[in-house]
Amino acid sequence: MTIDLYTFGTPNGHKVSILLEELGLDYTVHKVDISKDEQFDPEFLKISPNNKIPAIVDQEGPEGRPMPLFETGAILMYLAEKTGQFWPREPEPYWRTVEWLMWQMGGFGPMLGQANHFNKLAKETVSYGQQRYTNEARRLYGVLDKRLGEVPYVAGQSYTIADIATWPWARFHTWHGVELSEFPNIQRWYDEIAARPAVQRGLNVPKQEE
Repeated sequence: MTIDLYTFGTPNGHKVSILLEELGLDYTVHKVDISKDEQFDPEFLKISPNNKIPAIVDQEGPEGRPMPLFETGAILMYLAEKTGQFWPREPEPYWRTVEWLMWQMGGFGPMLGQANHFNKLAKETVSYGQQRYTNEARRLYGVLDKRLGEVPYVAGQSYTIADIATWPWARFHTWHGVELSEFPNIQRWYDEIAARPAVQRGLNVPKQEE
């Protein structure tokens, strides 16, 4: 399998690069510098019409044809499905993985992204935005901490694409007004995943010089 990865060094970008490293797949990195609005390039929009990174093109897609794909949840599911890894096939763990992946896609990512924006990136202080999204971020961290007090990984007993989707956002916990010491179950999970060699390699994509 040969994959073209269009990405930048963001939590969403790192979801896919971490999974590719965990899978040991060959892939070529194409840096899309969102600080320079390269995500609006017409050629990139053919692959990712929502002008967001990351996106992939699987050069060996269905029926041997190239398969472009955008949206991180779809990409993670596609690669896990194709390789048979990091997505259990038994019915209950299968759906637990889907359930928590959707939780990340619908809440833990977007709400933490808003906390990032209002706490770190907004050009002017908007106290309402800071309070609203910091409070929601803390609520979501609480949901995750409770879950990880019941099971070792987000979807249950095994490390899955639900963890790979969630972990890169937790890296920026201080931007969300959160200290992991307040959430000991997340801290345990976070440290374990951070120590994985594939995770460390995935965080270096794209390389600074690329």
